[in-house]
Formats: sequence, structure tokens, C-alpha cells
Amino acid sequence: MRIERVDYDRTQHAGYAKGRRLLPSSRRAWTRAFRSLAGDRRIARVADVGSGTGRFTPALADEFGAETLGIEPSERMREVAHVESAHPLVTYVPGSAADLPLDDRSADLALMFLVWHHVPDRPAAARELARVLAPGARLLIATTLADRLKDLLLYRYFPRTRDIDAEVFPTLAETEAVFRGAGFTPAGLVEVHHRSADSLAEYTERQRMRALSVYEHLTDEEYRDGLAAMAADALAETVPRPVEADCDLLAFTRD
Repeated sequence: MRIERVDYDRTQHAGYAKGRRLLPSSRRAWTRAFRSLAGDRRIARVADVGSGTGRFTPALADEFGAETLGIEPSERMREVAHVESAHPLVTYVPGSAADLPLDDRSADLALMFLVWHHVPDRPAAARELARVLAPGARLLIATTLADRLKDLLLYRYFPRTRDIDAEVFPTLAETEAVFRGAGFTPAGLVEVHHRSADSLAEYTERQRMRALSVYEHLTDEEYRDGLAAMAADALAETVPRPVEADCDLLAFTRD
């Protein structure tokens, strides 16, 4: 199947901040994981690469008490970030994984959160990340991996999203090979358990905003049918059950 790239300036930006809003418990789970894999070096500057609407950028600034750069190619996503995710230690700037607005060896930590599958030239991006990270600094990548797909609730209501994810995301071995070739060493892999919504009803309302890029690859009929089935189950839910999932977080050390 041929998967088209998602244009965040054309779609996604409008409902992204609300549709992908972090619950406090999820923010805590992720920041604990970031801290556990960030290494022992002092962190004075963090690069949030593909920062979108600033979903994690302020959290990084708070966790590490560091100057944090939110780097995002989509102008519309940055516009939302300036309004929704302002922070005294955060600056949002244009840029991409293969063209980072940073000096050589000037960052002490970099994060790519569900960004890696959007990068068109992954070897070039890995080399660019190696350029801007100081020796011994860590790169963290939260991503789906094609050979480690999780049992997501999304797959139950929109079955073809699983096939799309298997096509779009690289495997663990492919990912490690790209970064080894750019001068990185794998430094860890953990599964982060996080909460997307406190109930199926809340989760359904989030899906109405179409804030997941995988929806761009579904037909209108597939999306409508899946959402209708989810909404029906949400109405039948007498005791709210949280929607939770696991996601892989990889760490690489700049040699």
C-alpha cells in the first residue's frame, strides 16, 4: 500500500492540541521515563524535535529545568503551540529533523515523540541529530515499531489502522541500524504505560477531532463506521473504564 505523507498545515493542526491533550497521569508517566533514560550528564538545553503544538515541550522544560527548543516544520502547529503551550523556558522555532536550527554539539538531550515515522530521509536526520548533540548526550525516541505493535483499542474500531502502522513504522532493528550508522549507540528501550482518556466516552470525543495522523489514511466510510461503533459502546458503558496503552521509548547515546 502507498502511504501519503500527512500535511499538518493542511489538516490536523485545528484539533490536535485538544484531541491529543496530555492527562496529568500520562504526563507524569512520560516525564519519569524521559528522566530514567536521559543519562547522567548535566542537561542545559533540550531539543524537542517535531514538537507540534507543544504537547511535551513545557513538560521537558519543567522536568529538566533547561532551556527547551520546540522545533516544528508546520507553521500552523507552531501557531497553536505559541498560544496553547507557552512557557518561560521554551522557544518554538521552524525546523525539521534533517535541518535543525542548532549549533554543533549544543544540545544535551533531544526528544522525538511519535515523529520518526514522519521523517522522509531518516539517515540524514540521524546524522543531523548527531551533529547537534554533545558527545555522551542522549536522544529519546517514542515510537511505534512495526515488529512490536501493541494491542491498541484503536485497532478494534478501525482495523486497517493496524496494517497502516505496520507499513508506516520501521522495525526496531531498522531504527537501530540507522542510528548506529550516524554515530549513536543504543542505550535503552522501555515500554511506557500511559492513559489516553479516563473513559471510553472521553476517548470517543477525542477521536471526533481526528487528531491522529493515521486517520488521514482511512476512507471517510472507515472513519465514520469506526467512530459510530465506538460511540455506541461508549453509550453502553455504565462504569467508566480508562483507555490505556503501552508505547516504546528508545534511548541512544551520541558516541
